Amino acid sequence: MEGSEIGGVLLIALVVFMIILLFRAIRIVPQQWNYVIERLGKYRRTLEPGPRLLIPMVDSVRARVDLRERVVSFPPQPVITSDNLVVSIDSVLYYVITNPTSAVYNIDDYLVGVEQLTTTTLRNVVGSMDLEKTLTSREEINSKLAVELDKATGKWGLKVTRVELRSIDPPPSIRDAMEKQMRAERDRRAAILTAEGAKSSEVLNAEGAQQSAVLRAKGDRDAEMLRAEGQAQAIQTVFTAIHKAKPTNRLLAYQYLQTLPQIASGDSNKLWVIPAELTKSLGALGDAFGNVKPENEEEEIDIDIDEIPSVTTNPSVQEALEAAKKTVGEVSEVLEEVNDERA
Repeated sequence: MEGSEIGGVLLIALVVFMIILLFRAIRIVPQQWNYVIERLGKYRRTLEPGPRLLIPMVDSVRARVDLRERVVSFPPQPVITSDNLVVSIDSVLYYVITNPTSAVYNIDDYLVGVEQLTTTTLRNVVGSMDLEKTLTSREEINSKLAVELDKATGKWGLKVTRVELRSIDPPPSIRDAMEKQMRAERDRRAAILTAEGAKSSEVLNAEGAQQSAVLRAKGDRDAEMLRAEGQAQAIQTVFTAIHKAKPTNRLLAYQYLQTLPQIASGDSNKLWVIPAELTKSLGALGDAFGNVKPENEEEEIDIDIDEIPSVTTNPSVQEALEAAKKTVGEVSEVLEEVNDERA
């Protein structure tokens, strides 16, 4: 009985051992992962994703390598620019492992190597720039870092896909000076914009006033032209009507004397000029009042000087009218002589 019990225990132990060996022999590699396999301490092969079979107690997994793109951020690094100013630069690195074997065997810790390489390359690139160019040349710095890191990490089985500078912090004194400069620049731009706005407003107001004056002048010109055309039409109508009526000299002379007081009216009239045609008009008026008859009739020509209207609005006008009456009297005397000769 004891021998059979010992044999059963050994059988159970053998079965358990075989199960353990079976589990150790089978490896399932996840997607986007590679396993580096060593056989008795020497590189044997690299397992790709899927179920794989190993020799238990002989083959071992040296490293599990993630093939996905990875992101690593490095702490801020002090960098001296070409104008001897210290800036703190915080960077982020994107990389992919393209050769797991090289990443495992060619470098002890590729992350530490990439960090140190990024720091030295960043100092070389930024050291050739001044502060202003460093702050405004992020894309240039990123591209240069990516190219240099990609060349250096190729033998490590890495591919640097992208490098980004998260922040570039100058010293506090430089930041204060930059803020003052930017504030002064904003104030200057605001003043320029205000001046340009005032200038545009003045120009628009001047253009508006000019256009308004031009339109007003055009309106006055058109109004004067229309008024002149209306007066011309009225004069033409009156002139046509007078000629159609065929007035006599007696009527015209009488109307002339009727109009003289209106011409002389007004307080500002200091001088009254009697036209030369007044003699002819008074002669026609004398014919009108003298009632001259044909040669066979013997009637005297008589002019009533008192019937000439008088104006008392101005002394000079009154004197002119008195002179006109005197002239009419002289004409009457001449007419009387004519009548005597006819008699």
